Amino acid sequence: MEFGDYIWKTKHCLQDLLKQDSKIQTIIEILEIVKKEKKQVFIVGNGGSVGTHFSADLFKIAGIKAISLNENVPLLTALINDDGWNEVYVEQLKRLYNMGDVLIAISVHGGSGKDKAGKWSQNLNKAIKYVKFSGGYTIGLTGFDGGEMKDICDVCIIVPSDSTPIVESMHNVIHHYIAFALQEGDRK
Repeated sequence: MEFGDYIWKTKHCLQDLLKQDSKIQTIIEILEIVKKEKKQVFIVGNGGSVGTHFSADLFKIAGIKAISLNENVPLLTALINDDGWNEVYVEQLKRLYNMGDVLIAISVHGGSGKDKAGKWSQNLNKAIKYVKFSGGYTIGLTGFDGGEMKDICDVCIIVPSDSTPIVESMHNVIHHYIAFALQEGDRK
């Protein structure tokens, strides 16, 4: 893809993303409640979606206790070794989750595709189901057709693109907007 085509597709994706503004505002309202009630936000992702620094921005900029379940590599590898990749987030949530906490799952496909091991992002979808079953609230950021995630999250933003780099870029745009909107809310 030529750079001009990439920019053109990104521009149109941003314009289409505006149609989901009400969902983004709902996410901000949920996170304002989390902050007010001093609850926690857990963030999970796979592959490039791990690279987002949403938890850091929520913590530092928005003043919310946010924890990425991807960052403790010794714990991740121990859990994967003993329980498998599909359980890696649920096993952490079993010890960390409290009623009223929120899970944000970030996935390019949301579980819509398959690889040799089975459906993509099943560890994320299991974590979503665990939090919902435990009375929590779930937020998804995905792309492509949204996969299973679009059906099981309480609020799910689907980036309207079938390009992994564009979806990942838009997830960062969304997370930056949310964190800074929450910070501005402090100043009102």
